[in-house]
Amino acid sequence: MNEKLIWRGGGQAFLSDVNADLINAYRVVQGDVEALIQKLQIHAEKHGKDYYYEIRKQHHLSEQLERAARFIYLNKTCYNGLWRVNSRGEFNVPIGSSVKPAICQPDILRACHRALQGVDLHSTSFTEVAAGEGDFVYFDPPYHPVSQTSSFTSYAIGGFAEAEQEALRDLCLVLHERGTRIMLSNSDTEFIRKLYPSSIFTFKDVKAPRMVNCKSDKRGAVNEVLITNYDCDTSVV
Repeated sequence: MNEKLIWRGGGQAFLSDVNADLINAYRVVQGDVEALIQKLQIHAEKHGKDYYYEIRKQHHLSEQLERAARFIYLNKTCYNGLWRVNSRGEFNVPIGSSVKPAICQPDILRACHRALQGVDLHSTSFTEVAAGEGDFVYFDPPYHPVSQTSSFTSYAIGGFAEAEQEALRDLCLVLHERGTRIMLSNSDTEFIRKLYPSSIFTFKDVKAPRMVNCKSDKRGAVNEVLITNYDCDTSVV
């Protein structure tokens, strides 16, 4: 879960996320995917416990290609694919238990390279979205916790608590007044359902797979909601 947003307007597609490492990875996939594949193949060949922690402590890489390869390598080999940072913005998830992690998937990376052509990438907060009439915006924020023990807001420095959820709702109301089509995903909680007025927004119940849980019997499909300000057919989402 993250603070990703996608919007399209005037024939142009924009993708933004508050996580600068993720956007950097998108930019490298977009511009130099073959070099990235080569780097990931090296990570795959060297992968092991000692190597993982050696790469994990490289928090301040400046070269874009190296940063992108580290980001994908750690995401593919860490515990449950969880991206979490501490108060200093340093990734701190332990190594996962997968015997053969899919560190380098050339066909998927090349498909992503093609899909990202012409997309404008930004590392900014959701508050910077500049959509207007006729545009479409999809928000994928860190989800509101379904219980006291399930809270996770450490995707990036600053977190994403109820105040940020309310600020996102306020922005959605502004965009609605501008004539923007809005879609937003979140957890199915009473807080979220009360946050978005039913006079404007429609809720669609969906089941989504979730693998990030310390208890294996708690993993699987969970209830989520798609919130839109227009009629939405979830069969084509």
